[in-house]
Amino acid sequence: MIYSMTGYGKAVALFQERKICIEIRSLNGKAMDLSARIAPQFKGHEMEIRALVTSKLERGKTDFTLWVEQSEKADTPSLNMAVMQGYAEQMQQISEATGIAMPQNLMETLLKMPEVITRKEIYEVSDDEWEATLKAIHTAIDELLEFRKQEGEALYHKFISKIENISTLLASIEPYEKERVEKIRTRITDNLEKLASVDYDRNRLEQELIYYIEKLDVNEEKQRLSNHLSYFVETMDGNIGQGKKLGFIAQEMGREINTLGSKSNNAEMQNIVVKMKDELEQIKEQVLNVM
Repeated sequence: MIYSMTGYGKAVALFQERKICIEIRSLNGKAMDLSARIAPQFKGHEMEIRALVTSKLERGKTDFTLWVEQSEKADTPSLNMAVMQGYAEQMQQISEATGIAMPQNLMETLLKMPEVITRKEIYEVSDDEWEATLKAIHTAIDELLEFRKQEGEALYHKFISKIENISTLLASIEPYEKERVEKIRTRITDNLEKLASVDYDRNRLEQELIYYIEKLDVNEEKQRLSNHLSYFVETMDGNIGQGKKLGFIAQEMGREINTLGSKSNNAEMQNIVVKMKDELEQIKEQVLNVM
């Protein structure tokens, strides 16, 4: 079974008054290209997170995001009592030294002073919180892998359809192939018959015809293309992670189809080859997204 490299997964871990959110997206890529945006509290675990995501997802352009949402209660600003007291004492000393009266609303004045009101945005992550977060990361990865599996199944059925179409088109070449050989033979002999004054060796002509027709023979190309079609399906039914191999097989299929086109020397056969190229091009486009 094949897996797609396109996927999405999300999970949430609830710990005390915080909500830790995990989101992972992946697209096709030749190798693992991981971009991670991690909340400052969890920066110490970044290498562990990267290693885990890389080992599980293997390939693809991947975006990993971890952010923390505080509850309303946890997000309530704190008053720094020591700073407030320090400001009040200094203001009292200045008032006594200068004779300037203290503010009528001292509390209002103190609340406007720098660093009196603080928000605790960065904190130290405990082992329990990290364990809950790690579990959520695994959940998000599993969700993404399931997404990849479903996308892979859709790709599998699409590839099967395209392979069957190419196989049907390949079989439809045979009648035109036989007709083409007879047309070539007839055309050459008819033209020679018109040259009444020219004497030629009929045995030599037959040998040359055989040589010429053999050069236009496409049986080997047809057989190799048929083998590639079967091998493509066999590879899809094998182990996961065969995307690059499927790409190589598709390239070989393209070579055989191109050779068929160059040897066809027949309008109907060339039309069939164009249709096969169209089907193969759709395979090549989608195979880039296979793990």
